[in-house]
Amino acid sequence: MPIYEYKCQKCGEEFEVFQGIADPAVKSCKFCKGHVQKLMSLSSFQLKGSGWYATDYGGKKASTGERKKDEKTPETEKSEPPSKTKTEE
Repeated sequence: MPIYEYKCQKCGEEFEVFQGIADPAVKSCKFCKGHVQKLMSLSSFQLKGSGWYATDYGGKKASTGERKKDEKTPETEKSEPPSKTKTEE
């Protein structure tokens, strides 16, 4: 469940409330019953690793070193020269 932060406009106290997304918003301070305002706080959620930046995806094509050597695509099959066989003389 998410943690929401509220600040009382009457007494100035800040407090946190565990609430589900579908739960109604808190309207009164738990200390003085004054009107509260929901605060925007920083999240501890972090995206780490590759693939999370605009430079990591979209338009980049895998280099030939990254592909498996035995994997053939229709493009590579066309560009490879035909294999030579021994001809009988």
